[in-house]
Amino acid sequence: EYELQQPDGRQVAFLNDKVQVRPGKAITSKDKIIVKKPMLWSPENPTLYNLIVRIRDNEGNTIDGYRRRIGIRSIEFKGKDGFWLNGKPYESPLIGANRHQDFAVVGNAVANSIHWRDAKKLRDAGLKIIRNAHCPQDPAFMDACDELGLFVIVNTPGWQFWNDAPEFAQRVYSDIRNMVRRDRNHPCVWLWEPILNETWYPADFAKNTLDLVAQEYPYPYCYSGCDSEARGHEVYPVLFTHPANADKDWAIKKLDPKITYFTREWGDNVDDWNSHNSPSRVARNWGEQTMLIQAWHYAAPNYPYTCYDVLYRTPRQHVGGCLWHSFDHQRGYHPDPFYGGLMDVFRQPKYSYYMFQAQRSPKKQDRLFETGPMVYIAHEMTPFSPKDVTVYSNCDEVRLTYNKGGKSLTYTKPVSREGMPSPIITFKDVYNFMLDKNMSMKEGRQKEVFLLAEGLINGKVVATHKVCPARRPSKLLLWIDNENTELKADGSDFVTVIAAIADKNGNIKRLNNYYVKFHIEGEGRILGGANVLANPAPVKWGTAPILVQSTLKPGKIKITASVLFEGSQMPVSAELELESKPSAYPLIYASEEAALIPMKSDSQSFPITAKSQKELEKEKAVKEQNERKLKEVEQQQADFGEKK
Repeated sequence: EYELQQPDGRQVAFLNDKVQVRPGKAITSKDKIIVKKPMLWSPENPTLYNLIVRIRDNEGNTIDGYRRRIGIRSIEFKGKDGFWLNGKPYESPLIGANRHQDFAVVGNAVANSIHWRDAKKLRDAGLKIIRNAHCPQDPAFMDACDELGLFVIVNTPGWQFWNDAPEFAQRVYSDIRNMVRRDRNHPCVWLWEPILNETWYPADFAKNTLDLVAQEYPYPYCYSGCDSEARGHEVYPVLFTHPANADKDWAIKKLDPKITYFTREWGDNVDDWNSHNSPSRVARNWGEQTMLIQAWHYAAPNYPYTCYDVLYRTPRQHVGGCLWHSFDHQRGYHPDPFYGGLMDVFRQPKYSYYMFQAQRSPKKQDRLFETGPMVYIAHEMTPFSPKDVTVYSNCDEVRLTYNKGGKSLTYTKPVSREGMPSPIITFKDVYNFMLDKNMSMKEGRQKEVFLLAEGLINGKVVATHKVCPARRPSKLLLWIDNENTELKADGSDFVTVIAAIADKNGNIKRLNNYYVKFHIEGEGRILGGANVLANPAPVKWGTAPILVQSTLKPGKIKITASVLFEGSQMPVSAELELESKPSAYPLIYASEEAALIPMKSDSQSFPITAKSQKELEKEKAVKEQNERKLKEVEQQQADFGEKK
């Protein structure tokens, strides 16, 4: 029995079929459902239906069944006419990124909620396609891509390895069948990549893999892709290559009008594959200048290279590309981490993340992911910050104001131009630390020092971002990075909790060398412990993240964060409370097995104890008293300077 329901639960189609199955035998049943005026799935509007399948016995009792979310959509690759979705040419190149599903501390042992949050963060950044490098990823990620409107390239597991033994190819063929059978009902599947990544396999292998996908998905809208330089690529409808207008060393010299082209990896630009120096590889804690260079490299560098701008200048036949890579991660083949992500391994954004976000449409929509206008100032106002101020925005105009009563500058986006939707905005020779110093020290106008960016559309301010210089470290901030999802008490779910060093006004002090120690009470534990510097955690670029995992029991979790070496002049501690919720499904486990799972944080290198509210209030009072004393010293110093 098949019942198809709209998102609101209303039935739109129903079908049943009577079958007889003899003991020990199997049958195949084929049926077809017609849906009139369907709500079509797309990245912009990822509508999902519920297909409920039930098996009833002769008396009508339900004895088995399941629910599958499906989307109704058509995809076509039309060679020189490019990519078509739901019977129409798709409006723009599909820009996305590759993804490994590993995470800080836990590696590949990633909870389902993390897969959803990853997809949400990437969709917030305006990405519309993900390449599962280099293997099928958890079904939870595929579900999230269905829900959030992310196309996916699904890969056969394999990377730079071939064995001539016949059983090797047979095992790969088995992987392909299982891969397609598992994921073929996901509307997010844009393309199958059944070949082995960057591998010199025989030509007949390429043809066999293409045929296997067609056997497992013998329906329309089934397409597979292959590297343009690989053996046997001639039979594939979609080929991976670089656009000819960017990287002439890697691009195909002559395009076939029947073939559609896509760049499966772009952005990485190493000097060699041993040293791995690249303008794309930037750890977040390396600071402003390096992150600005990474963003420029990904956007539109002044040297010929595949970038966001280039992918928007290609003919329709080249339909987009996936950045290498969405997140920092620890590779298997090289000892050094990969630092080329838009976000670090804890999913904390770099400047490039906001540059990508500025390429999304400014149109506001009611979606699970972020939409609408944005503006972001990529400048920290430190003594080492550049004179030029970089801003990322998808608005028609950006107005930048420097200090209260100071100068105001306006950028207007060209109405008609080729290339990326929103070029990087640079306001030249704006910031001057000496002006900050003079206003702060001589004129007592420290609060009037700031950068304010206002994004305007049709003359109205629709987005703002303000940056102030961070003054003396005064307190810790503590927040949860969970994309508004709840922590489930299933013993494996976890959330990221981030501590930051800030001044008294809450401005994050990016440049400091503190360590933060965490204490946790209640139904949670800190993952990693002292073994991987998870606790105490080093502050990098102003923040120190940890992973907090649930126990098997729902309840409150209290987290306290303090600087490692406390004292009367040190930043005040912070507290945060969250609550884990009951698991969505019954947990099946033996009590003796559960007893083996540590439900408290791993052992610490430093003794950490929770603080009472009274102790925290006292600590804050001492801090305020010390600040008053420092103000007195500051005034004495200022008076001395004036007399001199």
